[in-house]
Amino acid sequence: MSEHWFWLLLTLACVGWYSTVTIYVAIKGAADIKSMLRHLSGGSHDAET
Repeated sequence: MSEHWFWLLLTLACVGWYSTVTIYVAIKGAADIKSMLRHLSGGSHDAET
């Protein structure tokens, strides 16, 4: 195992990056859906800019 430290670090870095991006997209997506539902429930037909 000690001879594979590079691949272990690379794998951990990739998993960390992927997790960070996934969590970021999930949070932003949830906020966007909440905003869209609030907009739809308000009865406004004008598009937001």
